[in-house]
Amino acid sequence: MFTLESGSGFWNPLLWVVIIFIAFLLFYGIRGFGKNVYKKGTEQTKAFLSGNKEASPEDMQVKASNLYWGFTSSMKSLYGRLRKMHTGNVSDYLLWFIIVLAILFIVIGVI
Repeated sequence: MFTLESGSGFWNPLLWVVIIFIAFLLFYGIRGFGKNVYKKGTEQTKAFLSGNKEASPEDMQVKASNLYWGFTSSMKSLYGRLRKMHTGNVSDYLLWFIIVLAILFIVIGVI
């Protein structure tokens, strides 16, 4: 009645709703067999690091200079040329954006 047939199978929304409902019932049934011994604010909430002490947040942060070191060192000549073009003025950045956008529109319009 509510079945949509195709060349590779069928689609019955009511059947899928029933299957999902049964899956949720199964999930909550299995979940009910678990132990309820979790306590907030105790050692259970800390991450297990194989017996190692947790480092301070300052030691765990990756500095941006370390993160982009490979990019900056491999493209040093390109960055040097681009740095000369940058003035720090927002209107210059907007002008470059409009020029590049116009070129893209021309290229897309031609192709």
